[in-house]
Amino acid sequence: MRLDGISRDFGLLNALRNVSLTVGRGEFIALLGPSGCGKSTALNCLAGLLTLTGGSIWLDDRRIDTLAPEARGFGMVFQNYALFPHLTVARNIAFGLEMQGVARSEISRRVAEALALVRLEAQAEKLPGQISGGQQQRVAIARAIVVGPPLVLMDEPLSNLDAKLRLEMRTEIRRIHGLLGCSTIYVTHDQDEALSLADRIVVLRDGEVRQIGTPEELYARPATSDVAEFMGFRNIFSTSCEAVGNDLFARIGGALVAGTSVGQGRAGPAIAAIRPDDLTPQPEGPIAARVEAIEYRGRDFFGVARAVSGEELYFRTEHRAGVGEAVRLGAPPGRVLIYPGAA
Repeated sequence: MRLDGISRDFGLLNALRNVSLTVGRGEFIALLGPSGCGKSTALNCLAGLLTLTGGSIWLDDRRIDTLAPEARGFGMVFQNYALFPHLTVARNIAFGLEMQGVARSEISRRVAEALALVRLEAQAEKLPGQISGGQQQRVAIARAIVVGPPLVLMDEPLSNLDAKLRLEMRTEIRRIHGLLGCSTIYVTHDQDEALSLADRIVVLRDGEVRQIGTPEELYARPATSDVAEFMGFRNIFSTSCEAVGNDLFARIGGALVAGTSVGQGRAGPAIAAIRPDDLTPQPEGPIAARVEAIEYRGRDFFGVARAVSGEELYFRTEHRAGVGEAVRLGAPPGRVLIYPGAA
């Protein structure tokens, strides 16, 4: 599958701008970004629900963006499941095969296989309203995969589930993807979902691709400060940096903090980014601050502190810190990313 410079405009709004991507066979791709970034628009263009303004879509050596949705042969899992409430689980799964005119015996066999794959054999004769939200999502997945598609498209399929079910369904989606061997493109605004599910992540912003990489690459080394912010670097500072020998320092909270350059490292205006997990109280921490809020999150505490120079700092600590307590905060240089240029 290849997206070759695809664009989609809505009047004067450029919802997608020259997006290119090659998806390998069996690859799991997550389209990640905030609301309005273009990820669902991209998915709907792939599905044929929206026409392209520019560019083309290819499946192997065949151009498919000119084909009707049903002619593309993709499976799609919607955010709201889109199940037929009057049909049983088995009939919902069979619907696509029936529309294709597949023989009844073949439909029965393939539906049974799909039910076994999503572990819903015992629910086959129930109506959607008689099963849980997580089970309904499995039915939607089974319906998408039963037609044997080369590509499965998923549009924020877990957003309507509670936290426990979301975690369970992540595991199920990855398991099913591994068993099927077809490619999957998965839309989400949740970085944890993207990190846990995808082979590669495509970060979109304002309709443009900002970065494509493995979860490890995007987590550890976002290419730009806006990608860093979306990937969980809550401490983002417009600042300046100074070079001392071969080392680079960013001025944060009134102190010089050793960091690692992303891009061309040089003295001058910069943006510094630190994850809250990496900013911790240290006896010799360079940043003097005072705790303003603290909350317990299981093994650790996460807090907000105010530097003596006024900046707000998000940090992690193994021990409860009291509101108003003075702390000194620091982070390993490899976890302080310094991007050249002003915000």
